[in-house]
Amino acid sequence: MLYPIYVHQGDEEHAHGVTIPDFPGCFSAADNWDELPTMVQEAIELYCDGEELELPKPSSLDKLTKDNKYQGGVWIMLDINIFKLNLKPVPINISLPSQLISHIDTYTHHHQMTRNDFLTRAAQEMLSK
Repeated sequence: MLYPIYVHQGDEEHAHGVTIPDFPGCFSAADNWDELPTMVQEAIELYCDGEELELPKPSSLDKLTKDNKYQGGVWIMLDINIFKLNLKPVPINISLPSQLISHIDTYTHHHQMTRNDFLTRAAQEMLSK
């Protein structure tokens, strides 16, 4: 999902600083432009980890560019992989074949994880392809 990020351009001695308005208090930095996407993704993942948050909708870049608190930097739209975010869980009720449940339980017991962890990881893997 594309989110606006605000970059405070660095120089030879300072990293580029990043503010992510849709995730209040979340910030990052990178020494060069190529590192920005990875560093911002990591910062947002850490920001969300273990918190019961709803995924915020991306703010309007038109509205943000008119905000006086953002001066002297550059706006870019960055594609955040939301499937990597540990957000507020939503309970669901599903039915699976008993043989499949048995295989999942064997796997999860052996790998010391829960059914929920297994199904979440499996879904994330399928969706990232």
